[in-house]
Amino acid sequence: MSITSEDFERIDIRLGTVIDARIFPEARKPALQLWIDFGPEIGVRRSSAQITVHYHPDQLIGRQVLGVVNFPPRQIGPFLSEALTLGLADEDGAVVLVRPDFKLPDGARLF
Repeated sequence: MSITSEDFERIDIRLGTVIDARIFPEARKPALQLWIDFGPEIGVRRSSAQITVHYHPDQLIGRQVLGVVNFPPRQIGPFLSEALTLGLADEDGAVVLVRPDFKLPDGARLF
């Protein structure tokens, strides 16, 4: 399926820094709860991410990640996920986070 450049521009993908990360024991599949600071325009958003194969909560604090910030919030058990943290599947299907090579300002938009 093809999309237009206008379709892509409607997806708001921003850079943010993980400021808190916790194991999400109530999730059906193993997941972490993330609090990501997407800068002054967007602020802190919460995200549930199935990234437990490669990441432990204490490894994520201070790490920059990319996330979609304009999807509607999604209730996942007792947790309201407000952003979709982006990753790629490794050869076994486990998620590896997408992140920049260099530190950039939180809130930077992917074009």
